[in-house]
Amino acid sequence: MKRQEPSSTVSHSKSPLFFIGKNSRGNWVVQDQHHLCGGLFIDRTAALRFALFEIGNRPRAVVMVPGVLELDLNGSPSVVHLPETQTDASCAGQAA
Repeated sequence: MKRQEPSSTVSHSKSPLFFIGKNSRGNWVVQDQHHLCGGLFIDRTAALRFALFEIGNRPRAVVMVPGVLELDLNGSPSVVHLPETQTDASCAGQAA
């Protein structure tokens, strides 16, 4: 009899990534790579807390987006790369 692994032991390679960035209005956005989960947040701390909770506290599965990230739960992610001078450098590459 073949045993199937419980979902909690599935490899991390199949786990979703979460993207965090600011939208064009300055709100913090969290969006998973499959567009099933996400939201708008008042600050970076709240956005990061939500993303880490959703992925089981795995900071390596959080990607900080250096451009504009618009929340889209119906299609592909909308990431607009801005010129280097307009990028929010304080959050680029930080994932706690």
